[in-house]
Amino acid sequence: MSLSIIFLYVVTGIIAGFLAGLFGVGGGLIIVPALMYCFFLQGFDPSISIHLAIGTSLATIILTSLSSTQAHHAHGAVQWFVVKRMVLGIFIGALLGALLAKNLKADVLKSIFAVFEMFVAFKLLSNVKTKVHTVKLPGNMGLTSAAILISAVSALVGIGGGTLSVPFLRWNGLSIQRAIATSAALGFPIAIAGALSFMWTGAGNLLLPEYSIGFIYLPAFIAVSLASILLAPLGARCAHVLPAEVLQRVFAVGLLVIALILLLN
Repeated sequence: MSLSIIFLYVVTGIIAGFLAGLFGVGGGLIIVPALMYCFFLQGFDPSISIHLAIGTSLATIILTSLSSTQAHHAHGAVQWFVVKRMVLGIFIGALLGALLAKNLKADVLKSIFAVFEMFVAFKLLSNVKTKVHTVKLPGNMGLTSAAILISAVSALVGIGGGTLSVPFLRWNGLSIQRAIATSAALGFPIAIAGALSFMWTGAGNLLLPEYSIGFIYLPAFIAVSLASILLAPLGARCAHVLPAEVLQRVFAVGLLVIALILLLN
């Protein structure tokens, strides 16, 4: 592996970490396509590159979500009773998402990821704000069902789930601060369950490159994780200083460009 590839991994982590800290979402949305490009440069088999990118992205989110959760917990914003009631559904959903991803062809999975990026981009451009629907959360069955859906989609596209879990928690009565904090805590089991599932579904695949554990490529995991952890706090601080609306639109346009490239190429 060349120094230029390592440099690209580090840059990916820097950008993803900064954007995740700045907007609260975006890590996996940047990491997955960036890793696909790096894997292309390294000559990895294209039929498993996106699976490898998604699995590796989920693994990197383990560390960044843990760091974020600790910060939110220090402010007492994480609603741990919600997290506990959703954990079982998260593990079920992550396994289902990983199994679905394994059985999808690379082009189909790439298209699903691109469409999801376009959804997030349009949501950012329209600046949709979720209104509080009720002050009462669903029962255990409702939370478990929501957790399965959120986790399955998150595992399928390699994200921590904040794009889906924050609106869900807001809709069900949590303040924006508590919704973001609880979503960060939910991202940790989503990432663990997703990464483990992709390790299992990719085990024994003869097309995988050296230094892979299932669909997780260790060199990329290490480089991206370290860089993103260092930059996420800076992004969070800049969120209070930089013109957030302008940056949000730039980020959304960037996601649209990435989505179009994936769909056309």
